[in-house]
Amino acid sequence: MEEYQIQIIQTTVIIVSYIVINTVSQYIIKKVGVKFTYSKPRIKVIKKLIHLIYFVLIFNIILFIWGVDQSELMYFITSLLTVLGIAFFAQWSIISNITSSLIIFFNHPVNIGDTITIMDKDFNIEGQVSDVGIFFLSIRNNENEKITIPNNVFIQKMIKKKG
Repeated sequence: MEEYQIQIIQTTVIIVSYIVINTVSQYIIKKVGVKFTYSKPRIKVIKKLIHLIYFVLIFNIILFIWGVDQSELMYFITSLLTVLGIAFFAQWSIISNITSSLIIFFNHPVNIGDTITIMDKDFNIEGQVSDVGIFFLSIRNNENEKITIPNNVFIQKMIKKKG
């Protein structure tokens, strides 16, 4: 038992740190969501995504603490990333949309309820932003039609915000 005492203490510190950091992050995300009146499902998705990122990071740190052979771990990780890379290459838009949803959530000036015009060379889209999901942004136009735009396309377009 004494030979593992340092690893147990380090693991405990890491887990407690993880709980504190995750709790603070969840609180900040909730406050940002309330401040900008984001929908509850949108806030929930962002919370889960941040939680997953933290969990993977902490899991890797704990593996390092317990002395998992780094070369074997690297072979495993590179093999896993290669398979995931090939799978995601075909689905690059999924990762792009998830990343774009984070950018829209934290740093885009458009909020739910804003009336906007998406300026495109072929056809402008005008309406009120009704929802921002993890993959799509929804707009209701003047005819009460729902228009969905992939998040990665939305952040690449010029937006004119009214009012």
